[in-house]
Amino acid sequence: MKRHVLIFGLVGGLLIATLQYTEYRFVIIEHSVELYSALVAILFATFGIWLGLRITRSRETIRETVVVREVPVPAEAPALESFAPNTTRQQTLGITARELEILTLIAGGFSNREIATQLFVSENTVKTHCARTFDKLGAVRRTQAVQRGKELGLLP
Repeated sequence: MKRHVLIFGLVGGLLIATLQYTEYRFVIIEHSVELYSALVAILFATFGIWLGLRITRSRETIRETVVVREVPVPAEAPALESFAPNTTRQQTLGITARELEILTLIAGGFSNREIATQLFVSENTVKTHCARTFDKLGAVRRTQAVQRGKELGLLP
């Protein structure tokens, strides 16, 4: 009985192996173009990965070191002489005290909104004073007005 089982098992195994071999041959013959294309694709992908790793590995890495150090900055340089605006020039141009105050704040780098908040007026009021001051100084922009104010002795 054991001998029959062994013989049937061996014959069955050979039969299965033969069928697998013929199926394999059929697959190779039938789909040879696809298989060769897949092999070429795998070959090129492997070569590309290897080449990419090889190229990027040889680059030098640049390291930056951040050095933090404290630099003492004087709070404010004391004024050598106190500035007094040229009042005669101010009266000649017809610039009011409020317009001069706004021009000083413009020279300080404040925006119209910040000037309005600081002086407790509306932003439109500040714009009106700016326009009148620019007109009296013959300036078109804020920077021109500040420069002209310094030239005329109205600003420090």
